[in-house]
Amino acid sequence: MISLELALKHMAWANQGIYAELLQLPNDALLAFVTNSEWTVGEIASHIAESSDWYGYRLSGRVHTDFARPTTMAELKEIADLLATFDADLLEQSLRPDAEIILLRNGQEFRWMRSTILTQGIHHATEHRAQLVGALEYKGFTSINLDDFDLWGYESFIRARGE
Repeated sequence: MISLELALKHMAWANQGIYAELLQLPNDALLAFVTNSEWTVGEIASHIAESSDWYGYRLSGRVHTDFARPTTMAELKEIADLLATFDADLLEQSLRPDAEIILLRNGQEFRWMRSTILTQGIHHATEHRAQLVGALEYKGFTSINLDDFDLWGYESFIRARGE
């Protein structure tokens, strides 16, 4: 049976790869944006991590983490480390049976399948990695190539490791 495992492992690998590349840039790269100055690279990078944490929180009920937007690459490194933990938690959640999860949000009840929440988490991270790289490119930071972090690249990576 095909599962979400490959997609979640790819997501975690791509997240860490993009953050590792981003960490090589100067601090002012965190201020890059395309059209909305509220969606800077720092905001997007933080949002990816917070969202991964939020999906895990909704699936497991564990404590949700609050952290500030990064203004330096040292602060981003701390967020990248948290993101690795959050993404690993989501992979763990994928090993559980699919079941309906009840979410309360702003006094309203929502019912979603565990697989829907996990799949949305994967999609969400993918779209924001693209947004992040687009903002960098728009401001002239062109060193990160999204094609280096696609599923083809991930499969090559795991084959090279003998997995």
